[in-house]
Amino acid sequence: MKISFENDYSQSAHPAILKALAEDAESKYSGYGVDPLSDRAAERIREACKAPNALVQFVVGGTQCNSLLIDIALRSFEGVVCADTGHINVHEAGAIEFTGHKVIGFPSTLGKITAEQVEAVGLANRTEPQPGHVVEPKMVYLSQPTEVGTLYSLEELTAISKACRDNDLYLYVDGARMSYALASEYNDVTLEDLARLTDAFYIGGTKCGMLIGEALVVLNDSFKPHFFSYQKQHTAHLAKGWLLGLQFETLFKDGLYVEIAKKADRQAMRIRDAFVAAGVKEFLPSPTNQQFFILTEEQFERFSEKYVIGKFMMIEEGLWAVRFCTSWYTKDEEVDTLCKDIPVLVG
Repeated sequence: MKISFENDYSQSAHPAILKALAEDAESKYSGYGVDPLSDRAAERIREACKAPNALVQFVVGGTQCNSLLIDIALRSFEGVVCADTGHINVHEAGAIEFTGHKVIGFPSTLGKITAEQVEAVGLANRTEPQPGHVVEPKMVYLSQPTEVGTLYSLEELTAISKACRDNDLYLYVDGARMSYALASEYNDVTLEDLARLTDAFYIGGTKCGMLIGEALVVLNDSFKPHFFSYQKQHTAHLAKGWLLGLQFETLFKDGLYVEIAKKADRQAMRIRDAFVAAGVKEFLPSPTNQQFFILTEEQFERFSEKYVIGKFMMIEEGLWAVRFCTSWYTKDEEVDTLCKDIPVLVG
């Protein structure tokens, strides 16, 4: 069987979650998140964010989170700004546009946009010569970590937040891989910071140790009324909502959410160091569980004989940015084997 570094959601769930599910198998709960497990999980998240007034709602997947929150926040003629590499721009099949809101991709560096770009959005809104004839940017979308595994620093996030507030723009952060961001030794942004600086963000579960599930943390009071109904309209309610609550309650007990991601980040750094030592060029420097290297078609084929990996982007004909992704379930021996193979397979 091939060793997989394809993604961070190939395995069912962390043993602590499976144990909790087994122990709770005889319990019965009301549906759609109206249950004590979901209540306790939401309270744990509010405590972690130091945001007692936050609305915390559990959703099955990341695309649902993004399309739901963005559609609630924006009027029909408003759009959302993001990095050109942003998930809503490249990996969601037009899900945001399907709700009627244009995604406006901006040139990015290392998968990130800047406060200066946000300021430019605000200036363009104020000086538009034909208001009412164009889509008006109203929200800035970021990912932490980004689609390419990089991190916004606290300084960068603070500057972007200020630019948004100065220009009457919402700030929303996609946290599909949030645990790997929080666990990174290079990270200085906390959940408390996100709660203080954004209008909403979500905490990923599907890619961070859960079977399924994400937690939307809504800070802006104007987004909160009738949220349950909007969520229902967007088919973003799970009848067995307690299943999501149980998982988040488990991961947010005793810091498990971050703890299980630390090893994944360390494994990723081992892989990075082995590729660099073999003379392989990084596509970009990532401090989290996603690592990207530039391989020829021939090198990719050699690696693919033993490993499950994915092509991320064509650099030029026959030259690819290839992703190696670790997770909470990545084993030491799998990384040991890869690190030994790298100099051989690179050739």
